[in-house]
Amino acid sequence: MLWTDRLRNVRIALVAAAVVIVAASLLVSYSLTRDLQDEERRNVEVWAEAMRAMVEADEETDLSLVLKVMESNHTIPVIVLDEADNLLDCRNVSLTRSERADSVGSVQRRARDMRRSGQVLRLPLSQPGSTESLGTLQICYGESVMLQRLARYPYIQLGVMAVFLFVAIFAILSSKRAEQNRVWVGLSRETAHQLGTPLSSLMGWSQILRETYPDDELLPEMEKDVERLQLVAERFSKIGSRPELVPSRLSDTLRATYEYMRRRAPEQVKVSLRIEPEAEAAKAMLCAPLYQWVLENLCRNAIDAIPGGMGRLSLSLALREGRAVILVTDTGKGIPRKDFKNVFRPGFTTKKRGWGLGLSLAKRIVEEYHGGRIYVRDSQPGHGTTFCIETALV
Repeated sequence: MLWTDRLRNVRIALVAAAVVIVAASLLVSYSLTRDLQDEERRNVEVWAEAMRAMVEADEETDLSLVLKVMESNHTIPVIVLDEADNLLDCRNVSLTRSERADSVGSVQRRARDMRRSGQVLRLPLSQPGSTESLGTLQICYGESVMLQRLARYPYIQLGVMAVFLFVAIFAILSSKRAEQNRVWVGLSRETAHQLGTPLSSLMGWSQILRETYPDDELLPEMEKDVERLQLVAERFSKIGSRPELVPSRLSDTLRATYEYMRRRAPEQVKVSLRIEPEAEAAKAMLCAPLYQWVLENLCRNAIDAIPGGMGRLSLSLALREGRAVILVTDTGKGIPRKDFKNVFRPGFTTKKRGWGLGLSLAKRIVEEYHGGRIYVRDSQPGHGTTFCIETALV
């Protein structure tokens, strides 16, 4: 299994664990909130009975216990109204500065809100020893500060869990990206080192052949291939270090890529080049060897994607809104839209023997080294693909 697949499984596991934790937390918090609501309602009922006892008391009634019960409420907001909605008493009701101008009206509005929420107790009053009704008390109550905090707690915990999940996934991605970069750098530099020895020998043998057979027609082609190997070794040696960017003509780099691919593409693949006149002299800050490698990688992928080795590969250069736009278009098998971004993911490949590193490395070269952008501009399965590279001009 690729490390990208393992990373996806880790992300899924983290998300699943976070969902389970949050769900369990919400259930526990909901249960605690319901228990506290029931407890507060019972306390309000006791307080209401104490209020009724005080209202119905005569001169001989001992109110010490009643007053003690009423004074024990320090957290639950309570508003007492008569049956005509006149304010009789209130406790633990905090008003804002603007509400204090009409404190009675503000408290009555609070009471109406409590009633709409179903937080009201109605207690009929009567004379002691008589069935004569004295009216009805309306005991409106709200949630205590503790209950309000407990109700908000799950959402705070959900936010904390989301932050934790984000940080955990970001840390994993950063760690994997750093590990991947170290592997690429080590592999690239080791490849450049291994190419150095046979290249030196080839250059020596080429010089001997030049002196022994000065008129041989194959020698120039051999020397071109040796130079090509030197260029490949140079490209590998630059990976992992910040390349030196110099002003370069994009048309020269694109034309060199075209000439190289035209000679090496299958005969049935027609390679074409189009450079708009205004883009001929356009320059950008480039590391030409690496930039050309990106173009060649796109071209090789395009040729590999052409079924039966018969089709077209076209390169074009144009200027759009102060940026150079290079298009690499083929008539290959195409890419499903869902994989437009996946093709740049390390390890993703549609080839039987591919490593899935070429386009990922190309994206890094274009975007991190050259400050540009590379993406799949258009693709339809069975009709071909167009890759686009955008680069800032100088």
